[in-house]
Amino acid sequence: MSDDHDDPIPAEPPRILTEAARRALAEAEARRRSYEDVEAERPTEKGGRGGRDPARYGDWEVKGRASDF
Repeated sequence: MSDDHDDPIPAEPPRILTEAARRALAEAEARRRSYEDVEAERPTEKGGRGGRDPARYGDWEVKGRASDF
């Protein structure tokens, strides 16, 4: 017997979204792009901790230890 199968895995049928759902997804994508554009314009931190801004997300995390401030 051969291990080569030409039968593709059947794909799920496409979801039928309401107009409101399509609009919400489009708005979310626009917000995501806007956020990414703003983040790209910010200067990069030299010697920083990396990751997301702790002042925005509420805690510092270094080597697995988090501290609130």
